[in-house]
Amino acid sequence: MADNTGVSLRNKVLYQVYPRNHGKEGTFKALEADLDRIKDIGVDIIHLLPVHPVGKKNRKGLLGSPYAISDYRALNPELGTMEDFTDLLRAMHDRGILCLMDIVYNHTSPDSVLFADHPEWFYRGPDGGFGNRIGEWWDVIDLDYGDPRSGLWDYQIETLVMWAKIVDGFRCDVAPLVPLEFWRRARDKVAGVNPGCLWIAESVEPSFIVENRERGFVCHSDGEMFRVFDVCYDYDIFGFYQKYLEGSSSLASYAEKINAQEYIYPANYVKLRNLENHDRDRAAFFITDERALRNWTAFNYFQKGLTLIYAGQEASARKRPSLFEKDTVDWNAGGPEPVGPAAAGKDLSALMRRLYRIKQDPLFAESRYEVRAAAADVMLAIHRLGGRSVFGVFSLNGRAAEVSVPVADGQYVNLIDGSVFRAGGGRISHSGEPLVFEAAQTPSPS
Repeated sequence: MADNTGVSLRNKVLYQVYPRNHGKEGTFKALEADLDRIKDIGVDIIHLLPVHPVGKKNRKGLLGSPYAISDYRALNPELGTMEDFTDLLRAMHDRGILCLMDIVYNHTSPDSVLFADHPEWFYRGPDGGFGNRIGEWWDVIDLDYGDPRSGLWDYQIETLVMWAKIVDGFRCDVAPLVPLEFWRRARDKVAGVNPGCLWIAESVEPSFIVENRERGFVCHSDGEMFRVFDVCYDYDIFGFYQKYLEGSSSLASYAEKINAQEYIYPANYVKLRNLENHDRDRAAFFITDERALRNWTAFNYFQKGLTLIYAGQEASARKRPSLFEKDTVDWNAGGPEPVGPAAAGKDLSALMRRLYRIKQDPLFAESRYEVRAAAADVMLAIHRLGGRSVFGVFSLNGRAAEVSVPVADGQYVNLIDGSVFRAGGGRISHSGEPLVFEAAQTPSPS
Protein backbone atom coordinates (compact mmCIF):
# COMPACT_ATOMS: atom_id res chain seq x y z
CA MET A 1 0.00 0.00 0.00
CA ALA A 2 1.09 3.57 -0.43
CA ASP A 3 3.00 4.31 2.77
CA ASN A 4 1.11 7.53 3.44
CA THR A 5 -2.42 6.17 2.97
CA GLY A 6 -4.56 7.33 5.88
CA VAL A 7 -6.69 4.71 7.62
CA SER A 8 -9.44 7.29 8.12
CA LEU A 9 -10.62 6.13 4.67
CA ARG A 10 -12.11 3.21 6.61
CA ASN A 11 -14.63 5.67 8.07
CA LYS A 12 -15.81 6.77 4.62
CA VAL A 13 -18.60 5.84 2.21
CA LEU A 14 -18.23 5.95 -1.57
CA TYR A 15 -21.24 6.27 -3.88
CA GLN A 16 -20.79 4.93 -7.41
CA VAL A 17 -22.75 6.65 -10.19
CA TYR A 18 -23.21 5.83 -13.87
CA PRO A 19 -24.19 9.34 -15.07
CA ARG A 20 -25.89 8.13 -18.26
CA ASN A 21 -28.32 5.95 -16.31
CA HIS A 22 -28.69 7.81 -13.03
CA GLY A 23 -31.93 9.50 -14.11
CA LYS A 24 -34.05 10.13 -17.19
CA GLU A 25 -31.86 13.02 -18.34
CA GLY A 26 -28.56 11.20 -17.79
CA THR A 27 -26.56 14.43 -17.49
CA PHE A 28 -24.17 16.19 -15.13
CA LYS A 29 -26.91 18.71 -14.35
CA ALA A 30 -29.37 15.99 -13.38
CA LEU A 31 -26.83 14.42 -11.05
CA GLU A 32 -26.10 17.81 -9.51
CA ALA A 33 -29.80 18.17 -8.69
CA ASP A 34 -29.66 14.87 -6.76
CA LEU A 35 -26.63 15.70 -4.60
CA ASP A 36 -28.55 16.78 -1.50
CA ARG A 37 -30.34 13.42 -1.34
CA ILE A 38 -27.09 11.53 -1.91
CA LYS A 39 -25.29 13.51 0.78
CA ASP A 40 -28.16 12.92 3.19
CA ILE A 41 -27.72 9.14 3.22
CA GLY A 42 -24.10 9.61 4.29
CA VAL A 43 -21.68 9.90 1.37
CA ASP A 44 -18.11 11.23 1.39
CA ILE A 45 -16.97 10.35 -2.13
CA ILE A 46 -18.71 10.00 -5.49
CA HIS A 47 -17.11 7.80 -8.12
CA LEU A 48 -18.29 8.68 -11.62
CA LEU A 49 -18.13 5.92 -14.20
CA PRO A 50 -16.23 7.16 -17.29
CA VAL A 51 -17.38 10.57 -18.50
CA HIS A 52 -15.32 10.65 -21.71
CA PRO A 53 -16.62 10.30 -25.29
CA VAL A 54 -17.54 6.74 -26.28
CA GLY A 55 -16.11 5.28 -29.48
CA LYS A 56 -18.42 4.42 -32.37
CA LYS A 57 -16.52 1.52 -33.95
CA ASN A 58 -17.40 -1.98 -32.67
CA ARG A 59 -19.89 -0.57 -30.17
CA LYS A 60 -21.64 -2.92 -27.82
CA GLY A 61 -25.31 -1.95 -27.87
CA LEU A 62 -26.73 1.28 -29.21
CA LEU A 63 -24.74 3.71 -27.07
CA GLY A 64 -21.61 1.69 -26.40
CA SER A 65 -19.67 1.04 -23.23
CA PRO A 66 -18.30 4.04 -21.30
CA TYR A 67 -15.14 1.91 -20.96
CA ALA A 68 -14.57 2.11 -24.74
CA ILE A 69 -13.16 5.64 -24.63
CA SER A 70 -12.31 7.60 -27.75
CA ASP A 71 -10.61 10.63 -26.14
CA TYR A 72 -9.15 10.73 -22.63
CA ARG A 73 -8.92 14.52 -22.66
CA ALA A 74 -12.53 15.30 -23.55
CA LEU A 75 -16.00 14.85 -22.03
CA ASN A 76 -18.94 12.97 -23.49
CA PRO A 77 -21.17 15.76 -24.92
CA GLU A 78 -24.25 13.64 -24.14
CA LEU A 79 -23.53 14.24 -20.43
CA GLY A 80 -22.94 17.97 -20.73
CA THR A 81 -20.26 20.58 -21.24
CA MET A 82 -17.03 21.24 -19.38
CA GLU A 83 -18.86 24.06 -17.60
CA ASP A 84 -21.56 21.60 -16.53
CA PHE A 85 -18.86 19.25 -15.24
CA THR A 86 -17.04 21.92 -13.26
CA ASP A 87 -20.39 23.10 -11.85
CA LEU A 88 -21.03 19.52 -10.68
CA LEU A 89 -17.61 19.34 -9.05
CA ARG A 90 -18.18 22.68 -7.33
CA ALA A 91 -21.54 21.49 -6.03
CA MET A 92 -19.96 18.30 -4.69
CA HIS A 93 -17.21 20.23 -2.95
CA ASP A 94 -19.73 22.65 -1.45
CA ARG A 95 -21.33 19.61 0.21
CA GLY A 96 -18.05 18.13 1.37
CA ILE A 97 -18.11 15.36 -1.26
CA LEU A 98 -14.97 14.31 -3.15
CA CYS A 99 -15.16 13.33 -6.82
CA LEU A 100 -13.32 10.39 -8.36
CA MET A 101 -12.85 10.13 -12.12
CA ASP A 102 -12.80 6.68 -13.71
CA ILE A 103 -9.50 6.10 -15.55
CA VAL A 104 -9.44 3.39 -18.23
CA TYR A 105 -5.82 3.03 -19.26
CA ASN A 106 -5.63 -0.59 -20.38
CA HIS A 107 -7.52 0.01 -23.62
CA THR A 108 -9.36 2.50 -25.86
CA SER A 109 -12.06 2.27 -28.50
CA PRO A 110 -10.75 1.15 -31.92
CA ASP A 111 -11.45 4.65 -33.31
CA SER A 112 -9.77 6.56 -30.48
CA VAL A 113 -7.72 9.72 -30.89
CA LEU A 114 -4.68 7.82 -29.62
CA PHE A 115 -5.04 5.05 -32.19
CA ALA A 116 -5.45 7.55 -35.03
CA ASP A 117 -2.34 9.49 -33.97
CA HIS A 118 -0.15 6.75 -32.48
CA PRO A 119 -1.00 3.21 -33.63
CA GLU A 120 2.48 2.20 -32.48
CA TRP A 121 1.31 2.60 -28.88
CA PHE A 122 -1.13 -0.32 -29.21
CA TYR A 123 -0.87 -4.04 -28.53
CA ARG A 124 -0.60 -6.43 -31.46
CA GLY A 125 -1.75 -10.02 -31.17
CA PRO A 126 0.13 -13.12 -32.37
CA ASP A 127 -1.24 -12.53 -35.88
CA GLY A 128 0.21 -9.02 -35.95
CA GLY A 129 -3.21 -7.38 -35.84
CA PHE A 130 -4.55 -4.92 -33.29
CA GLY A 131 -6.83 -6.31 -30.63
CA ASN A 132 -7.02 -7.06 -26.93
CA ARG A 133 -5.85 -9.67 -24.48
CA ILE A 134 -9.31 -10.29 -22.97
CA GLY A 135 -11.45 -11.81 -25.72
CA GLU A 136 -14.87 -10.77 -24.42
CA TRP A 137 -13.80 -7.11 -24.60
CA TRP A 138 -14.16 -7.09 -28.37
CA ASP A 139 -15.25 -3.43 -28.46
CA VAL A 140 -11.79 -2.17 -27.41
CA ILE A 141 -8.13 -2.44 -28.37
CA ASP A 142 -5.35 -2.69 -25.81
CA LEU A 143 -2.54 -0.24 -25.23
CA ASP A 144 1.05 -1.48 -25.00
CA TYR A 145 3.03 -0.10 -22.06
CA GLY A 146 6.09 -2.24 -22.79
CA ASP A 147 8.38 0.67 -23.70
CA PRO A 148 8.36 3.54 -21.18
CA ARG A 149 10.17 5.71 -23.75
CA SER A 150 7.56 5.36 -26.50
CA GLY A 151 5.70 8.51 -25.52
CA LEU A 152 2.61 6.68 -24.27
CA TRP A 153 3.65 6.88 -20.63
CA ASP A 154 4.24 10.63 -20.85
CA TYR A 155 0.94 11.27 -22.65
CA GLN A 156 -1.11 9.27 -20.17
CA ILE A 157 0.55 10.86 -17.15
CA GLU A 158 0.11 14.36 -18.59
CA THR A 159 -3.59 13.55 -18.99
CA LEU A 160 -3.86 12.51 -15.35
CA VAL A 161 -2.14 15.71 -14.24
CA MET A 162 -4.63 17.72 -16.33
CA TRP A 163 -7.67 16.12 -14.66
CA ALA A 164 -6.09 16.05 -11.17
CA LYS A 165 -6.22 19.83 -11.14
CA ILE A 166 -10.03 19.67 -10.83
CA VAL A 167 -10.99 16.20 -9.51
CA ASP A 168 -10.03 14.66 -6.17
CA GLY A 169 -8.86 11.25 -7.25
CA PHE A 170 -8.97 8.35 -9.67
CA ARG A 171 -10.57 4.94 -9.77
CA CYS A 172 -8.35 3.01 -12.17
CA ASP A 173 -10.05 0.33 -14.27
CA VAL A 174 -8.34 -3.10 -14.33
CA ALA A 175 -5.27 -1.36 -12.92
CA PRO A 176 -3.32 -4.66 -12.50
CA LEU A 177 -3.01 -4.98 -16.31
CA VAL A 178 -0.94 -1.76 -16.47
CA PRO A 179 2.67 -1.87 -15.21
CA LEU A 180 3.09 -0.97 -11.56
CA GLU A 181 5.99 1.34 -12.39
CA PHE A 182 3.70 3.39 -14.63
CA TRP A 183 1.27 3.91 -11.75
CA ARG A 184 4.13 4.83 -9.43
CA ARG A 185 5.39 7.49 -11.82
CA ALA A 186 1.85 8.76 -12.39
CA ARG A 187 1.20 9.09 -8.67
CA ASP A 188 4.44 11.01 -8.15
CA LYS A 189 3.64 13.44 -10.98
CA VAL A 190 0.04 13.99 -9.92
CA ALA A 191 1.17 14.76 -6.37
CA GLY A 192 2.79 17.89 -7.77
CA VAL A 193 -0.63 19.40 -8.55
CA ASN A 194 -2.85 17.45 -6.13
CA PRO A 195 -0.94 16.11 -3.11
CA GLY A 196 -4.09 14.62 -1.58
CA CYS A 197 -5.19 12.74 -4.70
CA LEU A 198 -6.99 9.48 -3.83
CA TRP A 199 -6.04 6.40 -5.86
CA ILE A 200 -8.34 3.37 -6.05
CA ALA A 201 -7.31 0.27 -8.00
CA GLU A 202 -9.91 -1.99 -9.51
CA SER A 203 -7.88 -4.99 -8.46
CA VAL A 204 -8.97 -8.34 -9.88
CA GLU A 205 -9.99 -11.88 -8.99
CA PRO A 206 -7.27 -14.46 -8.16
CA SER A 207 -8.22 -16.61 -11.17
CA PHE A 208 -7.90 -13.59 -13.49
CA ILE A 209 -4.38 -12.94 -12.19
CA VAL A 210 -3.25 -16.54 -12.61
CA GLU A 211 -4.76 -16.98 -16.06
CA ASN A 212 -3.22 -13.81 -17.45
CA ARG A 213 0.20 -14.57 -16.00
CA GLU A 214 0.02 -18.02 -17.56
CA ARG A 215 -0.55 -16.33 -20.91
CA GLY A 216 2.53 -14.17 -20.39
CA PHE A 217 0.77 -10.88 -19.57
CA VAL A 218 1.38 -8.42 -16.74
CA CYS A 219 -1.24 -8.84 -14.03
CA HIS A 220 -0.46 -7.59 -10.53
CA SER A 221 -1.73 -8.97 -7.24
CA ASP A 222 -3.41 -6.86 -4.56
CA GLY A 223 -0.21 -7.01 -2.53
CA GLU A 224 1.66 -5.36 -5.42
CA MET A 225 -1.07 -2.80 -6.10
CA PHE A 226 -1.05 -1.71 -2.46
CA ARG A 227 2.50 -0.40 -2.97
CA VAL A 228 1.07 2.47 -4.99
CA PHE A 229 -2.72 2.60 -4.51
CA ASP A 230 -4.63 3.73 -1.44
CA VAL A 231 -7.56 1.34 -1.92
CA CYS A 232 -8.03 -2.00 -3.66
CA TYR A 233 -11.27 -3.73 -4.58
CA ASP A 234 -12.49 -6.66 -2.51
CA TYR A 235 -12.30 -9.12 -5.41
CA ASP A 236 -9.74 -11.29 -3.63
CA ILE A 237 -12.60 -12.58 -1.44
CA PHE A 238 -15.70 -11.58 -3.45
CA GLY A 239 -15.97 -15.06 -4.90
CA PHE A 240 -16.39 -16.56 -1.44
CA TYR A 241 -19.25 -14.13 -0.72
CA GLN A 242 -20.92 -15.25 -3.94
CA LYS A 243 -20.34 -18.95 -3.24
CA TYR A 244 -21.88 -18.61 0.21
CA LEU A 245 -24.98 -16.96 -1.28
CA GLU A 246 -25.19 -19.72 -3.89
CA GLY A 247 -24.92 -22.38 -1.18
CA SER A 248 -21.71 -23.89 -2.58
CA SER A 249 -19.45 -22.71 0.27
CA SER A 250 -19.83 -22.11 3.98
CA LEU A 251 -20.00 -18.87 5.91
CA ALA A 252 -16.95 -20.08 7.86
CA SER A 253 -14.91 -20.22 4.63
CA TYR A 254 -15.91 -16.65 3.76
CA ALA A 255 -15.01 -15.51 7.29
CA GLU A 256 -11.61 -17.18 7.04
CA LYS A 257 -10.78 -15.21 3.89
CA ILE A 258 -11.80 -11.92 5.51
CA ASN A 259 -9.61 -12.63 8.52
CA ALA A 260 -6.64 -13.42 6.29
CA GLN A 261 -6.67 -9.86 4.95
CA GLU A 262 -5.58 -8.65 8.39
CA TYR A 263 -2.19 -10.36 8.06
CA ILE A 264 -1.46 -10.66 4.34
CA TYR A 265 -1.73 -6.90 3.65
CA PRO A 266 0.07 -3.92 5.19
CA ALA A 267 -1.26 -2.53 8.45
CA ASN A 268 -2.86 0.46 6.71
CA TYR A 269 -4.60 -1.57 3.98
CA VAL A 270 -7.98 -0.26 2.83
CA LYS A 271 -10.38 -2.55 1.01
CA LEU A 272 -13.37 -1.31 -0.98
CA ARG A 273 -16.24 -3.23 0.63
CA ASN A 274 -19.20 -3.83 -1.67
CA LEU A 275 -22.20 -6.09 -2.10
CA GLU A 276 -22.70 -4.94 -5.70
CA ASN A 277 -21.22 -2.59 -8.29
CA HIS A 278 -21.65 -1.76 -11.96
CA ASP A 279 -19.99 -5.06 -12.98
CA ARG A 280 -21.89 -7.30 -10.55
CA ASP A 281 -25.52 -8.22 -10.08
CA ARG A 282 -27.54 -6.18 -7.62
CA ALA A 283 -27.51 -7.48 -4.05
CA ALA A 284 -31.32 -7.28 -3.94
CA PHE A 285 -31.48 -9.54 -7.00
CA PHE A 286 -30.08 -12.55 -5.14
CA ILE A 287 -30.77 -11.50 -1.52
CA THR A 288 -34.55 -11.46 -1.83
CA ASP A 289 -35.47 -11.50 1.87
CA GLU A 290 -35.82 -7.90 3.11
CA ARG A 291 -34.45 -8.60 6.57
CA ALA A 292 -31.50 -10.54 5.15
CA LEU A 293 -30.75 -7.60 2.86
CA ARG A 294 -30.73 -5.23 5.86
CA ASN A 295 -28.27 -7.53 7.61
CA TRP A 296 -25.97 -7.72 4.60
CA THR A 297 -26.13 -3.94 4.23
CA ALA A 298 -25.21 -3.46 7.89
CA PHE A 299 -22.39 -6.01 7.65
CA ASN A 300 -20.98 -4.22 4.60
CA TYR A 301 -20.80 -0.95 6.54
CA PHE A 302 -19.40 -2.69 9.62
CA GLN A 303 -16.54 -4.27 7.70
CA LYS A 304 -13.06 -2.79 7.99
CA GLY A 305 -12.67 -0.68 4.88
CA LEU A 306 -14.19 1.93 2.57
CA THR A 307 -17.89 1.18 1.95
CA LEU A 308 -19.18 1.26 -1.65
CA ILE A 309 -22.82 1.91 -2.48
CA TYR A 310 -23.88 1.60 -6.14
CA ALA A 311 -26.55 4.16 -7.03
CA GLY A 312 -29.93 2.50 -6.64
CA GLN A 313 -28.74 0.15 -3.91
CA GLU A 314 -30.40 2.41 -1.34
CA ALA A 315 -33.70 1.72 -3.14
CA SER A 316 -33.12 -2.06 -3.19
CA ALA A 317 -32.93 -1.92 -6.99
CA ARG A 318 -32.80 -5.44 -8.40
CA LYS A 319 -31.78 -4.79 -11.99
CA ARG A 320 -28.18 -3.97 -12.86
CA PRO A 321 -28.36 -1.22 -15.52
CA SER A 322 -26.83 -2.10 -18.86
CA LEU A 323 -23.53 -0.41 -19.65
CA PHE A 324 -24.37 -0.29 -23.34
CA GLU A 325 -27.84 1.25 -23.52
CA LYS A 326 -29.92 3.96 -21.91
CA ASP A 327 -31.12 1.89 -18.97
CA THR A 328 -32.15 4.09 -16.06
CA VAL A 329 -31.72 2.91 -12.48
CA ASP A 330 -34.81 1.02 -11.35
CA TRP A 331 -35.80 3.30 -8.48
CA ASN A 332 -39.27 1.62 -8.41
CA ALA A 333 -37.84 -1.79 -7.59
CA GLY A 334 -39.82 -2.68 -4.49
CA GLY A 335 -42.56 -0.14 -3.82
CA PRO A 336 -43.78 3.44 -4.10
CA GLU A 337 -41.77 5.18 -1.38
CA PRO A 338 -39.83 8.21 -2.70
CA VAL A 339 -36.06 7.75 -2.55
CA GLY A 340 -34.16 8.64 -5.68
CA PRO A 341 -34.67 10.72 -8.81
CA ALA A 342 -37.95 8.88 -9.36
CA ALA A 343 -39.93 6.85 -6.81
CA ALA A 344 -38.05 4.11 -5.04
CA GLY A 345 -38.41 0.59 -3.78
CA LYS A 346 -37.62 -0.88 -0.38
CA ASP A 347 -35.93 2.14 1.09
CA LEU A 348 -32.63 1.44 2.86
CA SER A 349 -31.76 5.13 3.14
CA ALA A 350 -32.68 5.50 6.83
CA LEU A 351 -30.66 2.40 7.71
CA MET A 352 -27.70 3.70 5.72
CA ARG A 353 -27.84 7.04 7.55
CA ARG A 354 -27.70 5.26 10.91
CA LEU A 355 -24.88 2.97 9.79
CA TYR A 356 -22.93 5.94 8.46
CA ARG A 357 -23.07 7.64 11.85
CA ILE A 358 -21.81 4.48 13.56
CA LYS A 359 -19.00 4.17 11.00
CA GLN A 360 -17.61 7.59 11.97
CA ASP A 361 -16.23 6.17 15.24
CA PRO A 362 -12.38 6.24 14.96
CA LEU A 363 -12.36 2.68 16.31
CA PHE A 364 -13.49 1.45 12.88
CA ALA A 365 -10.36 2.94 11.32
CA GLU A 366 -7.75 1.80 13.84
CA SER A 367 -9.06 -1.50 15.16
CA ARG A 368 -7.99 -5.09 15.12
CA TYR A 369 -10.78 -6.74 13.13
CA GLU A 370 -11.99 -10.32 13.03
CA VAL A 371 -15.08 -12.25 12.03
CA ARG A 372 -16.45 -15.73 12.56
CA ALA A 373 -19.53 -17.77 11.76
CA ALA A 374 -21.42 -17.71 15.08
CA ALA A 375 -24.06 -20.00 13.59
CA ALA A 376 -24.65 -21.49 10.15
CA ASP A 377 -25.93 -18.18 8.75
CA VAL A 378 -24.97 -15.66 11.44
CA MET A 379 -21.78 -13.61 11.15
CA LEU A 380 -20.17 -12.27 14.31
CA ALA A 381 -17.74 -9.40 13.64
CA ILE A 382 -15.61 -7.59 16.22
CA HIS A 383 -13.60 -4.36 16.12
CA ARG A 384 -11.14 -4.05 19.04
CA LEU A 385 -9.07 -1.05 20.01
CA GLY A 386 -7.47 -0.52 23.38
CA GLY A 387 -10.08 -1.38 26.00
CA ARG A 388 -13.01 -1.06 23.59
CA SER A 389 -14.83 -3.74 21.66
CA VAL A 390 -17.68 -3.16 19.21
CA PHE A 391 -19.61 -6.23 18.11
CA GLY A 392 -21.74 -6.80 15.05
CA VAL A 393 -24.15 -9.73 14.82
CA PHE A 394 -25.66 -10.23 11.38
CA SER A 395 -28.26 -12.85 10.51
CA LEU A 396 -27.45 -13.24 6.83
CA ASN A 397 -30.60 -15.22 6.11
CA GLY A 398 -32.76 -12.81 8.12
CA ARG A 399 -33.95 -15.39 10.64
CA ALA A 400 -34.00 -15.28 14.42
CA ALA A 401 -31.39 -17.42 16.14
CA GLU A 402 -29.66 -18.21 19.43
CA VAL A 403 -26.11 -16.94 19.04
CA SER A 404 -22.98 -17.43 21.11
CA VAL A 405 -21.32 -14.06 21.79
CA PRO A 406 -18.32 -13.67 24.15
CA VAL A 407 -19.69 -10.87 26.38
CA ALA A 408 -20.61 -10.63 30.03
CA ASP A 409 -24.21 -11.12 31.15
CA GLY A 410 -26.24 -7.92 31.09
CA GLN A 411 -28.21 -5.47 29.03
CA TYR A 412 -26.86 -3.87 25.86
CA VAL A 413 -28.07 -1.23 23.41
CA ASN A 414 -28.28 -1.83 19.68
CA LEU A 415 -26.48 1.20 18.22
CA ILE A 416 -28.48 0.90 14.99
CA ASP A 417 -31.97 1.46 16.39
CA GLY A 418 -31.54 2.10 20.13
CA SER A 419 -33.34 -1.09 21.18
CA VAL A 420 -32.23 -2.90 24.34
CA PHE A 421 -31.44 -6.63 24.51
CA ARG A 422 -29.94 -8.99 27.05
CA ALA A 423 -27.00 -11.38 26.96
CA GLY A 424 -26.85 -14.32 29.34
CA GLY A 425 -24.56 -17.31 29.63
CA GLY A 426 -22.53 -16.03 26.69
CA ARG A 427 -25.55 -16.13 24.39
CA ILE A 428 -28.13 -13.76 22.98
CA SER A 429 -31.48 -14.34 21.35
CA HIS A 430 -30.99 -12.66 17.99
CA SER A 431 -34.22 -11.29 16.52
CA GLY A 432 -32.97 -11.49 12.96
CA GLU A 433 -32.42 -7.73 12.62
CA PRO A 434 -28.82 -6.43 12.38
CA LEU A 435 -27.21 -5.78 15.74
CA VAL A 436 -24.25 -3.52 16.61
CA PHE A 437 -23.28 -2.92 20.22
CA GLU A 438 -20.33 -2.03 22.43
CA ALA A 439 -19.12 -4.25 25.25
CA ALA A 440 -16.12 -4.52 27.55
CA GLN A 441 -12.89 -6.01 26.21
CA THR A 442 -13.18 -9.80 25.83
CA PRO A 443 -10.85 -12.57 24.71
CA SER A 444 -10.63 -13.24 20.98
CA PRO A 445 -13.19 -15.77 19.80
CA SER A 446 -11.76 -19.17 18.99
